[in-house]
Amino acid sequence: MRAEIHPKYQETAILCTCGVSYDTRSTVKDLRIGICAACHPFFTGEQRFIDTAGRVEKFQQRYGVQREKRKAPKPTDL
Repeated sequence: MRAEIHPKYQETAILCTCGVSYDTRSTVKDLRIGICAACHPFFTGEQRFIDTAGRVEKFQQRYGVQREKRKAPKPTDL
């Protein structure tokens, strides 16, 4: 292996905007990320809307919320 062609690998702390901190090793010193496994909707099971200038509310007013639960199961033809 050739000497001095690889980047420096060092201890680093990854800090998420939710406040969770991970200690690992990387080529970048201190990383700040916007979303991690502790706050990502896929891992938490929650759905959060990030409303930018009222777009979500405008959409819901225009089209309405169309989530209805099925009252009776579908009949099956066998």
